[in-house]
Amino acid sequence: MDEFKPHLANSCPLTPLTFLERAAIVYGECTSIVFNNVSYTWSETYSRCLKIASTISSLGIKRGDVVSVIAPNTPAMYELQFAVPMSGAVLNNINTRLDARTISVILQHGESKLVFVDCYLKSLVLEAIAGFPKGLTSPMLILIDDSDGNFSMSSGVDDCDDTYEGLVNKGNASSDTFQWVRPNNEWDPMTLNYTSGTTSSPKGVVHSHRSLFIIAFDSLTNWSVPKNPVYLWTLPMFHSNGWSYTWGMAAVGGTNVCLRKFDAGVIFKFIASHNVTHMCGAPVVLNMLANSPHAKPLENPVHFMTGGAPPPATVVLRTESLGFTVSHGYGLTEVAGVVVSCAWKPKWNLLPASGRAKLKARQGVRTLGLTDVNVVDPETGRGVNKDGSTMGEIVLKGGCIMLGYLKNPEGTSKCMKNGWLYTGDVGVMHPDGYLEIKDRSKDIIISGGENVSSVEVESVLYANPAVNEAAVVAKQDDFWGETPCAFVSLKETTVVRPSEKDIIEFCRARLPHYMVPKTVVFMEELPKTATGKIQKFNLRNIAQKIGMEPALPSRM
Repeated sequence: MDEFKPHLANSCPLTPLTFLERAAIVYGECTSIVFNNVSYTWSETYSRCLKIASTISSLGIKRGDVVSVIAPNTPAMYELQFAVPMSGAVLNNINTRLDARTISVILQHGESKLVFVDCYLKSLVLEAIAGFPKGLTSPMLILIDDSDGNFSMSSGVDDCDDTYEGLVNKGNASSDTFQWVRPNNEWDPMTLNYTSGTTSSPKGVVHSHRSLFIIAFDSLTNWSVPKNPVYLWTLPMFHSNGWSYTWGMAAVGGTNVCLRKFDAGVIFKFIASHNVTHMCGAPVVLNMLANSPHAKPLENPVHFMTGGAPPPATVVLRTESLGFTVSHGYGLTEVAGVVVSCAWKPKWNLLPASGRAKLKARQGVRTLGLTDVNVVDPETGRGVNKDGSTMGEIVLKGGCIMLGYLKNPEGTSKCMKNGWLYTGDVGVMHPDGYLEIKDRSKDIIISGGENVSSVEVESVLYANPAVNEAAVVAKQDDFWGETPCAFVSLKETTVVRPSEKDIIEFCRARLPHYMVPKTVVFMEELPKTATGKIQKFNLRNIAQKIGMEPALPSRM
């Protein structure tokens, strides 16, 4: 059959932007976005995105130029996930909790031509731009209006080129005068996302229209998302474009309930008032919901996809007791969403709650959109034994994997080799073919020649009824090389506060001796990133100072 060749009719570039176009037809009168007193339909959202895209084009932004967005989960933030690439530009979401220096580095490295900034973050971005070297052209600045009406726009427009709503009003949604810019090739870049912990050597992950189409479609299938779900945005949209559910909600005509900041009380209120069906977030979000004084059993089940770190089985158990149905997925910025998930088997429903929770803490098997996943010896590249105990590096391959790191060919070739993406995550493969993460390679603790998984130790700590949060890092030791150092915060309801000795003895009764923390540090709250991940690099710095200073301020 050599006579068959690609045809214009069957080789159109794949892009998730077409989801919005279809949503305007199929779900035109359905609610697309809700934010306090503001709401839009899918027809209105499509029109607004076209207007923004047309205005961006009129500002001289060309195909392939980078347009940055620094905003929380507001309607404008959601619309820009479509509008920016619909103008032909590459969308660059920036973490709102980064400092001005880091934002400055990102804007310079990505050569951003235009920045949309939330009104409450304007001063941060102006400080970042002020840090540009002399002679470097500053990007245009568009101020995103405050939908709450609490921000004085009369003073806020100063130092900005225009406002977001100003661009909407100037835009044109007529197909006679503006056609949104479709990719010439599905491999064309669509997004640029910087990995957490960006410093002077940023790692800008570039994804194509093709990879994002695949992951957005795959994420819906993997989670069995039905038509017209109600999705509450507790996961920051700037984090891997909300694991691609920004575009996915358009595909199924979902209602996007936007939330400017995380508040457990507001979340429980919104779940009830908006009939929320789906949410995403890091395990720390699950923990905060389970331990919130506002926590109460839900009237209807809410599907919760968690990822970013292995959720302790105890946390899964507590959350599900409230009525959440927890699904566990694994992904990273380089794959733009969930690519491994704990596909549930009906027979597991017969297990006791603790057994089900332990299984749900495993990452699972590849999703349909991923070609393959394996755990390999990083030195030889060979797969490790599927015994649930032999650790190796997790590797992935599939159509949703990034194009590479922007201006960093060395970094790209280091992690993309031998036909695989090397993740830097350490895991094991169970006999049933299910993957389980044990740690980041940098988080493995080597004590007396033995590998200690910080995740396993943390799971035991979370089982302590007094513990609210837990993290374990390596502490240098003259004799053992490294020993586990535990950082914990306690629940507000704790009456009898455990001592360091109490925590150590609790672990000793449940872990091999070499895995037991030798040091325990109590903190009011563990430091976290904007996506809810505990900042272990900060804790490592604290751990190394223990014993070297007269006192540790955070220790009780």
